Amino acid sequence: MPNTQTTKAKPLTIIADSNIASLDDFFNAQTLGQDTAQTVTVIKVAGRDIDAPLLAEHQPEVLLIRSVTPINEQLLGDNQSVKFVGSATIGTDHVDQDYLSERDISFANAAGSSKHSVAQYVITAILTLRPEYWLQTPTLGIIGLGNIGSTLAQYATDLGWQVLGYDPLLPASKVNNASFEQLLNDSDVVSLHLPLTQAEASDYPTYHLLDAKALQLMPANTLLINSARGPVIAADALAADIERTNRQVVLDVFEHEPIVAESLLNNLAIATAHIAGYSLEGKLRGTQMIYDALCHKLNITPKQSMQNLLPDNLYLWSELKNNPDRLSKFYDIKQDDKSLRKKVADGQVSGSDFDQLRRDYHLRREWQF
Repeated sequence: MPNTQTTKAKPLTIIADSNIASLDDFFNAQTLGQDTAQTVTVIKVAGRDIDAPLLAEHQPEVLLIRSVTPINEQLLGDNQSVKFVGSATIGTDHVDQDYLSERDISFANAAGSSKHSVAQYVITAILTLRPEYWLQTPTLGIIGLGNIGSTLAQYATDLGWQVLGYDPLLPASKVNNASFEQLLNDSDVVSLHLPLTQAEASDYPTYHLLDAKALQLMPANTLLINSARGPVIAADALAADIERTNRQVVLDVFEHEPIVAESLLNNLAIATAHIAGYSLEGKLRGTQMIYDALCHKLNITPKQSMQNLLPDNLYLWSELKNNPDRLSKFYDIKQDDKSLRKKVADGQVSGSDFDQLRRDYHLRREWQF
């Protein structure tokens, strides 16, 4: 009598940062299963709780993370099960990609997923603090012209602003048009959009790129915005610069994140809890990108799309440009600032409170450009 039994596909175990958007919609037996008998188990934990003992206990084939989980030999040294790491973030400084390559572990990130979200955050911060720029023509200096920086330049140009750009890793262009010193000297606003790199790993390290010397090149009335990585600005030098110049500074990221000192918050024009990229579209796009990469790794056709999960969006950039008074209705950045300041206790915002703000954040909508 012939054997009618079918071979059951190997179960797939995933450990995932619980803060990744729509995990259940993208990662399940229906969207990843190679046959109807396959089991897909998703273990959701806080990103900072993903550690070597957790991997040893569950032996996952897949890790899905965000920026708070360092991926390196310390985490994966004794593990033999992980074959794929997906980071639903633009930045990759938390991932030792050389080590993953040595281990033949596939890696994917979400490059460009939140470029409009972050650019819109910066535009909102500028126009909230300086509404006169709706009618004036300020000079916006953009340090780092990758996905986010170049997108921000599009918004600024569309507003009729002048743009100075500096990115030593890219060829000169209409936007990449200034030296570092010229940009700091001549900009009304300086916005940072670059990865965190160290001197031993890059010819153009960004760690403490804005130190005391660089900050002194900026006129006192220049607005400074950092929505990239906290340690790109030297915190002590920034505190001294604000005391000296009374400079307006907007920070979405902090050198000692997730802990934020009250003394620093008190001197910032706007402070938010690393949520510049937290739009519904940006988050879903990030999840989509690592889902698609995992499907490619598994050699299966993607069965889920973020378009199935998005409600209608009535937030149009063209409408906002013609009705500046609607800015706070499109994005009330001051509310995010208040939410962070309310968490101050005993002289600081604790790491757990900072992470809770990010975890529970009500995702705003991207403006359709």
